[in-house]
Amino acid sequence: MTTYAIANLRDVNVGAGNVEYLERIDATLAPFQGQFMVHGGEPERLEGNWVGTIVVIAFPSYQQARGWYDSADYRAILPLRTGNSSADTILVEGVGPEHKATDVLG
Repeated sequence: MTTYAIANLRDVNVGAGNVEYLERIDATLAPFQGQFMVHGGEPERLEGNWVGTIVVIAFPSYQQARGWYDSADYRAILPLRTGNSSADTILVEGVGPEHKATDVLG
């Protein structure tokens, strides 16, 4: 099942460290077939308060998403992001094409 790495970035310092992170992240995604789905577009607020910039990266499976996050190559650049922004970051599996809203009821 497709798994998404989702980050809500706040207080981003676009300095040398963050630029280096951006220059290097694509190479860390490639071995795990990670692909940016959303990367910093300006959200249209429909309800509630939204603070931050959203990033969504899709992976073919949970194992590939977790493998990327735990990889030595990604761990080497992670401090470049965490030292230059605040974020909430999660991995979550998607649903298949037959999913209906009521499926979450049990």
